[in-house]
Amino acid sequence: MEKTMTYPVELLCYCRPGFEPDLAAELVDKVASLGRAGHADYAQGAGFVRFLLPEGEAANGLHRDLPLSGLVFARQSLVALPPLTLSRDDRLTPIIDQVMASGWSFDSVWQETPDTNDGKALAGLAKALERPLTSLLKKRKALRRKAGSRRLHLLWSAGDRVQLGMSFAGNRSELPGGIRRLRFPKSAPSRSTLKLEEAWHEFVPREEWDERLGEGMQAADLGAAPGGWTWQLVQRGMHVYAIDNGPMDKVLMASGLVEHLHEDGFTWEPPYRLDWLVCDIVDKPSRVVAMVERWLVRRWCREAVFNLKLPMKRRWPEVEACLRRLEKALEASRVEAEITCRHLYHDREEVTVHVRIKM
Repeated sequence: MEKTMTYPVELLCYCRPGFEPDLAAELVDKVASLGRAGHADYAQGAGFVRFLLPEGEAANGLHRDLPLSGLVFARQSLVALPPLTLSRDDRLTPIIDQVMASGWSFDSVWQETPDTNDGKALAGLAKALERPLTSLLKKRKALRRKAGSRRLHLLWSAGDRVQLGMSFAGNRSELPGGIRRLRFPKSAPSRSTLKLEEAWHEFVPREEWDERLGEGMQAADLGAAPGGWTWQLVQRGMHVYAIDNGPMDKVLMASGLVEHLHEDGFTWEPPYRLDWLVCDIVDKPSRVVAMVERWLVRRWCREAVFNLKLPMKRRWPEVEACLRRLEKALEASRVEAEITCRHLYHDREEVTVHVRIKM
């Protein structure tokens, strides 16, 4: 076996199918900003992107310097070995051979498929191979306890095509495929409610929910109607200014926690400082960022979650430009804040941004 296969030579990142060019562009830009080189390889609609490093370079350091939390379009990020093309008569031997050649050890194994219809059809194969694969890895002492919380991932893209990757605690998604699937609450006015719920899971550590998403807090929902995001705020016991000229859900209004104001979310000003600003307005990303920028510069809220609706092309440059504008505005106003942006599972043609002002 060639020496180049004894260590990870690329990054393997999962994404929503159709967003491969956007993830690839993001990886190229961010790797270049680190003074590193490489190129992205992907197939449109595949649901993943490979980022290959120059010959002789290992991926471990780059994976550490480019954390998953800092990537917008990636659902999962792994250091990876070259893909394997397998014989359908013996799929396991090449996998075991590559693992042993890599010198990897790990304490768990995940078999995954892309988030596509073709990928879902491979779930039965992965399940059938699980027991014999695990047995062989244990026998070869690659799968063992106390292996530093390292996880082996097998990404099946076809019945005879698999790629092996490794993830590390603290720099990976702990969800299969990097996907957080949430159940739609029947009492919520719209399915958009899941976007805010997922945002809280993504951006607010669960142990801080009572402190940062507590009962009695004050919030504003700009572009609220019919109330999908307001519903989430009310479920946490917050008092909400719902700003929208459209009608709000009657059951939600009966909670007594919502004040519906028939005003323009782009011009409305809160009467005092609020704990949260949330916004899912469908408009140009630059216009939404300008509105949120005004809120943050004037410290009208402590935290904000808002969506940016993206163009069909050049999504990454649009996201980068919006985030850079927001960062520069806050810096110029001497407002220290943490800004995070992710393309969440329940997002579609948008990304979700979270900002927390440092007190």
